[in-house]
Amino acid sequence: MKLSGVFTAAVTPFDAKGSIDQEGFRQNLRFQLKHKVDGVVVLGTTGEGPTLTHDEKRLVIKIAVEELKGQCTLFVGTGSYATAATVAATQEAKDMGADGALIIAPYYNRPTQEGLLQHFSTICQKVQLPVVIYNHPLRTGQTIHTETLKRLILNFPSIVGFKDCSNNITYIHDVIECAKGVRPDFNIFSGDDILAFPLMAMGGQGVISTVSNLIPGPMRSLVDAAAAENYPLARKWHYRLSPLFKASSVETNPIPIKALMNLCSMAAGPCRLPLCELTEENSQQLALFTKTLPTQWFS
Repeated sequence: MKLSGVFTAAVTPFDAKGSIDQEGFRQNLRFQLKHKVDGVVVLGTTGEGPTLTHDEKRLVIKIAVEELKGQCTLFVGTGSYATAATVAATQEAKDMGADGALIIAPYYNRPTQEGLLQHFSTICQKVQLPVVIYNHPLRTGQTIHTETLKRLILNFPSIVGFKDCSNNITYIHDVIECAKGVRPDFNIFSGDDILAFPLMAMGGQGVISTVSNLIPGPMRSLVDAAAAENYPLARKWHYRLSPLFKASSVETNPIPIKALMNLCSMAAGPCRLPLCELTEENSQQLALFTKTLPTQWFS
């Protein structure tokens, strides 16, 4: 499976009662299709997957399959801190029509590199579905070493990509160098919007983006320019968008992006506890910031 471009890490919108805003979610997905994103990821970090019930997760997948199937690639976040639970969630995503699974390294229990190897190996052996491995040390307390990744992609063709949120450019360089040396067709994505341009300039394939919930068109412009190796244009877009990248990370994701979407009259609603609303200071700053954004970015 060849993956590239902009994949939107979709928020899960909630209504005033705290239930999933089903129509709002459909509208958000149609907005992504309008701007021809390459893919959508649901139930990831930005989608608040860990706070959803099993039935709610099934509802999110069902809606996403109905709206997106055959029009762009759909990946479902299925990772957890338990290998058996991850296997079950990945199989269910496959059965419901997902094109692939985004699987974060197990959090909380912090496995060793051998444990990580066995975790991902077991999933790939039990479920035949394309997998993108997700490295996020700040949330998991563990980094997937390049040697571990190398062993995995050598043995499992179903591991088709890697999403990195390490915020470490040297690590990203080493991952690209290692992975491409083993499998030239391997797909590497930034999970940090602000590192999409440098990652692609080093040989990566794109971004699994938070801000593309709000501005999929401009993110496509940045990524398309970088993919075409038009680095002056990509750099221009990078710096035009960097204030928004920074605004979207003033507090824990997805608190800021949901606030920005609400301010721009998009379906988002609140986050679920333990994530709470923005501080008053940040809320005021984002309200002022949204007034500076070009209106055509949201059309």
